Amino acid sequence: MQNARVRRDLLVLGVGAGLGAAGVLIAIGLGAPSEMHSPADPSREPEPDTSPVAGRPSTPSPLGPMRFLVVGGGDGPASNQVSLEQDVALATRVLSGPGRILFAGGANSQGVQELTDADRGDPLMRELGTLLAPRAGRDAVYRPTDLRADGPFTRAALVDALTAGLGQPDPRPLLVYVAAHGDLGERARDNVLILWGGSTLSVSELAALLDESPAPRPLRLVITSCYSGGFAELVFEAADPARGPTRHDVCGVFASTWDDTASGCDPEPDRGAQEAYGLHLLHALAGLDRDGAPLPRDTLDLDRDGRISLLEAHTRVRIASESVDVPTTTSERWLRQVAPASGPERDVTLPEEAAVMAALGARLGVEGLGDATTRLNALEARLDAASGPLEVAEADSEDAAADLAAALLARWPVLDDPWHPDFHATWTGHREAIVRFVERAPEAVAWREAEAELERRADVYDALSIEAVPLRRYVRAQETVTFARRLAATGGPSWARYERFLACERESP
Repeated sequence: MQNARVRRDLLVLGVGAGLGAAGVLIAIGLGAPSEMHSPADPSREPEPDTSPVAGRPSTPSPLGPMRFLVVGGGDGPASNQVSLEQDVALATRVLSGPGRILFAGGANSQGVQELTDADRGDPLMRELGTLLAPRAGRDAVYRPTDLRADGPFTRAALVDALTAGLGQPDPRPLLVYVAAHGDLGERARDNVLILWGGSTLSVSELAALLDESPAPRPLRLVITSCYSGGFAELVFEAADPARGPTRHDVCGVFASTWDDTASGCDPEPDRGAQEAYGLHLLHALAGLDRDGAPLPRDTLDLDRDGRISLLEAHTRVRIASESVDVPTTTSERWLRQVAPASGPERDVTLPEEAAVMAALGARLGVEGLGDATTRLNALEARLDAASGPLEVAEADSEDAAADLAAALLARWPVLDDPWHPDFHATWTGHREAIVRFVERAPEAVAWREAEAELERRADVYDALSIEAVPLRRYVRAQETVTFARRLAATGGPSWARYERFLACERESP
């Protein structure tokens, strides 16, 4: 979970955001209404999608055999946190077979961000930077990547690798693992991955890549970014629920629902201090807990088939992770689209959902769905009540910063422009006066008080959010079982398709 200062740094960068200042802090939910109960007609014949993908190469590059494609990084050094590099490295160790790695600016690029505790630089310059030109990364250092990347995490390189991998005549699935940032679109199919250099790849564009491949390989996705659940729209033709089920063999697991943020972009290099979807999932695939210690096999192998599947590793995250993530899957997305809102039910066997309900139910001490829902509603009400004061505190902090900046620039007009020819003379000739002003001016005192109040309000909201997450996961698991029971009673092509998505997610990579 990022603290208030880091979250506000991300707002400046626009990383994993797209919500507005308060929206980044108030983005934890169970999925929007558009994700629920709008049945597509699964019997309708899908129409071909001929939309082009901008930036796609005219001919695929002759890349070698590819069992997996692991990609990640930020859009630039200030969002290229070390945890993303660590997750990419761990994925390449866990996954089997020949693969390809695309990371940030590519091999030997400088730009992996690591947090440092050292007080570096001029204290006054740090203070003025926070006030006049806020940005992430000033409490970090940058180093070259340790990865032997096959290329950069750019749009051209990603489209090239996806095109080549999907076009290889290999009946085995291509696994694509993404450790990156994401942004929210107007609809789930408009959600994007943010790539190095600031370009993007949307859900609908990935669907178009699948459609344009003459005979695409089976595709398995693991995406850890904010709003990654948008890629569950690939269960539909052209990622459009109105067009019915996809004709492709594709499924995936995701760190968050389509309209939710996710944790995992951490500049702290100590893995023991991190808490994210990818860290738990990758270790679970290897039979380990988040710290790399062996787990009893039956803790992970829920169907007792001797293998750990993507869905079983995903289930482990839902049980063990202490992050704000509410993970989802393609099968969940299909179920919430086509399952009846009410009606008869039939027993189903879903060991993954049963494991989540048993573990979280025992930990929370809840007595069934009704109790969990009541408690969650109470927490949601407290979150709603806390969001108002948080928004006020954010606005007050911004106003106080603007007042102080205006007062500073009224006296020293070039302080916000270190490239101005007069900046150096101002900085050296008036330093003592600037220090006194930043320490004692009424505007400076008001700014620090507003910052402290914002931090306090954010801490209250964060604590409530963390408390609500296991209840959200429990309620979502209960909903999944209920929807599955109703769809099973209905039967037909929609139920058969749900079973296919489940079987896909239950494969071991």
